[in-house]
Formats: sequence, structure tokens, C-alpha cells
Amino acid sequence: MIGERVNLLGLPRTELEAFVAERLGAKPFRARQLMKWIYRRRAADFSAMSDLAQDFRTQLADVAKIAVPEIVTQQISSDGTRKWMLRMDEVQGIETVYIPEPGRGTLCISSQVGCAMDCSFCATAQQGFNRNLSVAEIVGQVWLAHRELTEARADGRTITNIVFMGMGEPLANYRNVVPAMRIFMDDLGYDLSRRRVTLSTSGLVPQIYKLAEECNVALAVSLHAPNDALRNELVPINRKHPIAELLAACWHYIDKQNGRSVTFEYVMLDGINDRPEHARELARLMRGRPAKLNLIPFNAFTGTRYRCSPAATIVRFRDILNEHGVIATMRRTRGGDIDAACGQLAGRVKDRTLVRLGAKLTASRMPAEVQ
Repeated sequence: MIGERVNLLGLPRTELEAFVAERLGAKPFRARQLMKWIYRRRAADFSAMSDLAQDFRTQLADVAKIAVPEIVTQQISSDGTRKWMLRMDEVQGIETVYIPEPGRGTLCISSQVGCAMDCSFCATAQQGFNRNLSVAEIVGQVWLAHRELTEARADGRTITNIVFMGMGEPLANYRNVVPAMRIFMDDLGYDLSRRRVTLSTSGLVPQIYKLAEECNVALAVSLHAPNDALRNELVPINRKHPIAELLAACWHYIDKQNGRSVTFEYVMLDGINDRPEHARELARLMRGRPAKLNLIPFNAFTGTRYRCSPAATIVRFRDILNEHGVIATMRRTRGGDIDAACGQLAGRVKDRTLVRLGAKLTASRMPAEVQ
């Protein structure tokens, strides 16, 4: 009796080679052919894979499939940013965003349905958490975006950069995120350089150390405060892994992977974390280190108590950092008119976990690591 067909989308090269050898008795080169068809030519139908033998295609159809998420809605911003809501199952939906720029196309992808990190200024965190995405669901976002952009644009603009800055905490879904990143960098997959795949984390320190041993990508860290007292309020995971511990893990990652620098993301909140003394505190943390600060204007969402810092305040904050020898840039908001800007992704999260991480960390001195 034939069991459930295996989804080949998201299988790393070694696993795909093992599948075609063990299930189909085929040579490893068949796996390489399949990867090219799936990722380079965006084929979802084995019958279209014309350089594969007919009997091999028939065998594949019996035991395998190429299943991608379904697009529920697409929105296009006045600045060209695109946002897709993708159906993950009967009730869950996640969001993926494409940001076009001259000579560059960045795809912002999700790693979870919702998020359990409970960052107080983030719309995704207010949705609660349902589950991790599978490797196929992560890679499927890129597969679909490539297809949609190729079909939609006469110039054939493709994705040049992938960033894990959508819904979810990537390092809380480590076992699925790392294989997906390997496909993005595989020369038979999307063939991106390690500097063009960015993982953004709120600060799961043990997983940063683990990542340093297993996968070399660009690292971004959601910092948002220069001291523990303030970061405890904004980013609750800081109560478990305070700033000094987090920075030590970041510098280890750069040393281990021979990286250039860590990008620290810092959302600008009016009257909260945007004072000159905050900038000077940050400078003391970062001076002489392989670090860049990315200052992000806060993007409002329904029910938030925060406001974005005035433009002049953000400029002054940047200038103080630069004057103290720290590289700091200001991110330009994109896709705000379709709620696609940083911190605005909400998706559709049902049967969610409503217990806040901040409350759990307050109630227990020794909480279990986020799974």
C-alpha cells in the first residue's frame, strides 16, 4: 500500500539524494536534476520535467509531490512593495513581503505562525503563537514569490536577498530554519551567498552559539534598548538572556564564522528609547566592535501605545552614534500603506497560545528554553 506522498520541496540535497536512492533506486544525479527543476525552473509537476525518463517521472508521481502554500491575498503598495498572505492549513495564515529596490530585491519571510516572544511594540507578537513552519512552508514562500514576480514583471526581476524578518522567532524554529537556509545557499537551490541570507533574532543565546557551529549566514539582532531595565520591558527574552550575555554570543558568532559584522535593529519609540543618553549608552556597547545599528522608525498598529520618534530625533540619535565611531543608518519605511512594514505583519493566527512570554518569565526564575 502506498503511503502519503513525500513533499520534495524543502528537502536539502543530502536528504533528496537519500530519498531517490532508497525509495526509487536512482543515482544521486537524479536528485540534482530534481533540485534544478524545483528551484530554478519552479516546476510543481513531474510531467513537465522533460529531461527525466518517463518511467522515473511515473515513479515520482506515485511516491512524491511538490506542494507549495496557497496564496490567499496579494497587496501591492504605492512604493512597489508586495505582501502575500499564504494559507498554511485550513485556518492558519502567514505573511511574506517583497521589497524592490534598484538592483536589489529583498524577500522578508516568516518562520512561525504568530510569535511567542511578546515584544511589546510588534504587531505579530500581539497575535499570539500557533506553531512552527515546516521546512517546506519556509522554502515555499520563496518558491511562490519567485513564480509570482517572474510572471508579474516583464524585466524578470528576481530575489537577491532573503531575510528572516517576517512572523516568528527563527531561532525558536531552529530545526526547520537551518535546513531552509541551506537550500537558499545551495548552488542547486537558490544559490545565494551567505551575506544575502539574513537571520534576525530577538536573542535566543544558546541557539546563536549552536548556529555558529552549523550555519554561516548574516546575523541581525533585535536590540531596541541600550540597557537591561528598558530591554526587559520591550523584549521580554532579555530577562532570560540579558544584553551582556547576548552580545557575547554575537561576538562569538562573528569570530567563529569569520563574519563582517552583526546588524543590530533598533526601533525608534518616542520618549521611550530615543533620548541622547540612550544613544551614548549604545555607543559604549558597540564602540570597537563589529557592529552596525539599523534605526527603524516605529510602524503603528491598532491598539499600540507607542508612537514613532520624530524624524529630527532619529537623525540626532544616528548622529550621536556616528560621532562616537559607531556605524548607524536609518531604515526607510516601505509598504506602510498595506501594513507590510517592519513590525506590522499579523497574518491569521488561530488556536493560538495566549500566555505571554513576559508573564511566564516574570512568574518563573528558571523558565524552560523556548522550543
